[in-house]
Amino acid sequence: MRKIILSILGILLIIGGFFVAKMIIDSKTHRKPKVEKVIKTVFAKKAENGDVSIRVPANGNLIAKRRVELYAEVQGVFKGGSKLFKPGTSYNAGETIIRINASEYAASVQSAKSGFYNQLTSIMPDLRLDYPEIFPKWQTYLSNFNMSKSVAPLPNMTSEKEKFFISGRGILTSFYNVKNLEQRLTKYKISAPFSGVLTETLVTEGTLVRVGQKLGEFINTDIYELEVAVSKTYSDLLKLGEKVTLTNLDKTKNYLGKVTRINSSVDQATQTIKAYIEVKDKDLREGMYLEASLDAKKETNAIEVDRTLLLENNQIFVVRDSILDLIDVNPVYFSEKKVVLKEVPNGTTIITKPVVGAYAGMQVKIYENKLAKTAE
Repeated sequence: MRKIILSILGILLIIGGFFVAKMIIDSKTHRKPKVEKVIKTVFAKKAENGDVSIRVPANGNLIAKRRVELYAEVQGVFKGGSKLFKPGTSYNAGETIIRINASEYAASVQSAKSGFYNQLTSIMPDLRLDYPEIFPKWQTYLSNFNMSKSVAPLPNMTSEKEKFFISGRGILTSFYNVKNLEQRLTKYKISAPFSGVLTETLVTEGTLVRVGQKLGEFINTDIYELEVAVSKTYSDLLKLGEKVTLTNLDKTKNYLGKVTRINSSVDQATQTIKAYIEVKDKDLREGMYLEASLDAKKETNAIEVDRTLLLENNQIFVVRDSILDLIDVNPVYFSEKKVVLKEVPNGTTIITKPVVGAYAGMQVKIYENKLAKTAE
């Protein structure tokens, strides 16, 4: 009996607890927080179609337009001159840059001249007897012969008999042998073909120079060229003589150049063409990195916006009655940061800065610059 009573009391307690818990739960009121509608502020402006200049960016390093690599054509010991053969040394046009000891070779040239002079002397008696009419001019040539100077050209031979006689005595052969030796003697001295500066030197005074050895490099510092690679799309738009604005790496100084050469072949690997821009300035140095902006062409009835505003499907956001909408556009040119668009109706309010989470139908508010309006 006791167990039955306890069981009944337990059941009653459970049922009572259930009803009490239900009453407590029903007594609570759930108030949902009021969600405030957030209206994003966007930057926008009215689209105004017009002429947009398409500038093709390019860059490269300056190289001297006139450059000479100095090589030795003869062998000998390098001799010092009035100026040190070091990088940065400047020379005027015609000034001697390199001298190689040619004393031994110069002696052989003098020996050849002496032999030639002796040959001329030996034919003079025969000329006097057999060809008295041509003897005076050869006598004059012999009298003016100077061992310390380069051999003068032979007298003009007017008749076949004279040519056969002179040639048969070996005069022509000896003359051209001497001229050949004299020509080679000039290679022991290298003169500056133009005014410029040494940029590289590979030998020093007293060095034994060998045939074919590179001695250094010499450049003209007045005119430089910038080699740039331009997409083949604009190959027909580039023109010789086109003015180009060049900027240094720090964007602190501009230089004015012009297109002087355009390669007619396309690089198969990069599908670009090489254009060469000539520039002059006393502050320029070979190897300087410059950026160029080539005026390719002008697109009419177009606008230019940031590339970040163009969506993948060639659409941009516009604002219509405080609501975002999408319109189709036609991109005609992409630069590093900008894109040129066509088919944007005049007066359309377009977004000028990207909006996070933007979608068509989103309610927005256009940012108004009160300071700018006040100034207007």
